[in-house]
Amino acid sequence: MRHVIALDVGGTGMKAALIGADGTLLHQARCPTGRERGPDAVVAAILDFAAELRDHGVREYGEPAAAAGVAVPGIVDDVNGIAVYAANLRWKDVPLRALMSERLDGVPVALGHDVRTGGLAEGRIGAGNGADRFLFLPLGTGIAGAIGIEGRIEAGAHGYAGEIGHIVVRPGGPECGCGQRGCLEALASAGAVSRAWAEASGDPDADAADCARAVETGDPRALAVWGEAIGALADGLVTGLTLLDPRVLIIGGGLAEAGDTLFGPLRAAVEARITFQKLPLIVPAALGDTAGCLGAGLLAWDLLSVEVTA
Repeated sequence: MRHVIALDVGGTGMKAALIGADGTLLHQARCPTGRERGPDAVVAAILDFAAELRDHGVREYGEPAAAAGVAVPGIVDDVNGIAVYAANLRWKDVPLRALMSERLDGVPVALGHDVRTGGLAEGRIGAGNGADRFLFLPLGTGIAGAIGIEGRIEAGAHGYAGEIGHIVVRPGGPECGCGQRGCLEALASAGAVSRAWAEASGDPDADAADCARAVETGDPRALAVWGEAIGALADGLVTGLTLLDPRVLIIGGGLAEAGDTLFGPLRAAVEARITFQKLPLIVPAALGDTAGCLGAGLLAWDLLSVEVTA
């Protein structure tokens, strides 16, 4: 059975799958990155995991994978197949595509940025399926973004397109990890809400999920924290839709797990802010933490479709 290897590399763990031509998940597995042992060990773990997946494919489906796709965090040069930099993995300028292709006996390998790869999956087979233009935002520890255009993800001239988390929405506001002040990420990410609610509630262990539950009970402190985050997020989204005019806004990540507690007021806040812009659909992501892995599989199948076309 013809299939591809899909790998989604995170800060502490890796998710992987063997994916058939019709998108079926034939096999799934997880493995730690081993980042505590340093960047070389992480690269070795990725290559070993890919080789294990290839061997599983040979045993179960009678042939090795036809291609592989890998999604990694940080700065990615997907054209040249280089994992340029990732703070949480501590690697720099790793020629991951070439290393993996060599380990897998020369099969073609695609390398992608984790958020853009997840956005590709959401756009093609998830919440944005059928939309010609969409913007995907996972609201987690930080806020990133992926711009979907006609079935592909726009990376930009230097690979930085979609970084909506670093739009300044509150000039002079809290300091962001990027060095600016008042970034969307510093105000409306799950990490930012967790910090604000821990301070407001007096519980240092409180997080964004706790804040959402307190909002549902009508806690005025939680309502204030949540309202500030919703307002900042709506301002950032209006900037994004003004620039990009997407048909669909897809919101994922940990904060999106609050469901209607997030989406009800967020839709209202965005609608209240637009003037001439067209209000897009604002929907939750559909694929959860499998998006990156599924997107890596799509990248791999795309390589094969290009080869067939050529």
